[in-house]
Amino acid sequence: MPALPAISAPWRDRAGRLSGLKLGVFLFALAPGLWLAGAYAADALGAKPITALLHGTGEWAVRFLLLSLAVTPLRRLANWPKLILVRRMLGLTVLAYALIHLALYVIDQNFVLTKVVSEIVSRIYLTIGFVALVGFVVLGVTSTDGMIRRLGKAWPRLHKTVYTLAVLGLVHYFLQAKIDVSDPVFWTGAFLLLMGWRALQRLRWPINPLTLLGLAVAVALTTAGLEAAWYGLASGIPAGRVLQANLAFPDMIRPAWWVLGIGLVLPVIDAARRIWDRFGKGAGKGADRGAGPEARPVRSRPAEAVAAR
Repeated sequence: MPALPAISAPWRDRAGRLSGLKLGVFLFALAPGLWLAGAYAADALGAKPITALLHGTGEWAVRFLLLSLAVTPLRRLANWPKLILVRRMLGLTVLAYALIHLALYVIDQNFVLTKVVSEIVSRIYLTIGFVALVGFVVLGVTSTDGMIRRLGKAWPRLHKTVYTLAVLGLVHYFLQAKIDVSDPVFWTGAFLLLMGWRALQRLRWPINPLTLLGLAVAVALTTAGLEAAWYGLASGIPAGRVLQANLAFPDMIRPAWWVLGIGLVLPVIDAARRIWDRFGKGAGKGADRGAGPEARPVRSRPAEAVAAR
C-alpha cells in the first residue's frame, strides 16, 4: 500500500513542509476537546457531566467560528497573508465540535432517536441549531479542491452562507442560555465587529486607525444596547438598569466593555502595520494591506478556506 503524501498531515503546507502556524492552530483546535475529555475522565464536570460537555462543545464551536471569520480582517490589517493557510482548518474545527455537540445531545437523550427528532422539531432553539449544523456540514463537504472545481462560480455564493449560519448559531446560543446571556452577548458583539469591518470594506470606506476606532466604539454601544434589549424582552428587567450596569465600569465589566477592548486591538494592529511598512523591513513590500478600497487580496489556493469570507 503506497504511503500517504506528506500534505495529508494538517500541520504541513501544500509543499509538504512543516508549518509552525498550522501546527500551532491544529494543537489549539485539539486543546479544548482534550481538556473536556480529561475533565470528564477526572469526574471534574459537576453533577451533570454530559450537560457540561454539551455546553462546552457548543461554546467552542461558536468560538472557533468567530476565529475563522477573523482570519480575513487580521491577515489584511496585519499584512500577514499566511493566515489564510489556517482558515479551512478552523472551519472544519467548527464542524467537528458542532457534530460532537449533537452526538452528546443524543447521549443526553439516552440514544432515543425518536425523542431527539421530536425535541429538535418542537423546540425552536434546537431547530435553529440543527439547521445551522446542517449548513456547516454542507460547507465542510464542499471545502475540498475537487468540490471547488466542480461548483465553480457557485462555490463562493454557497460559502458566503457562513454569515447566515453564524447568526443562526448565535441565536441558538442566546436561546439555550436562558438566564445569563453574558457569553452570547460578547460573542455576538465580536461577530458584529467582524461584520462591521467587512461593511467598511464593501462601502469602500478608508480603513485606518480612526475608522477602526469608530467601529470599535459603535459596536460596543450596539452590544450594550443588545444586552439591554434582550434582558428587557426575555426577563422584564428594565433596559435602563442594564445600561446603567454597563456604565458601572470597572466595578462590573459587562460584555460591551470586552467587545470594546477587542475592537481597540484592530486600530492598534493597523497603526503598527503602517509604522512597520514605513520604517521597518516591510516597507514597500505589503501586497495585502487592507488600508482602503485599493487593497488587494493575497492570492491563495482555494482549498485553504472553508468559506469565501
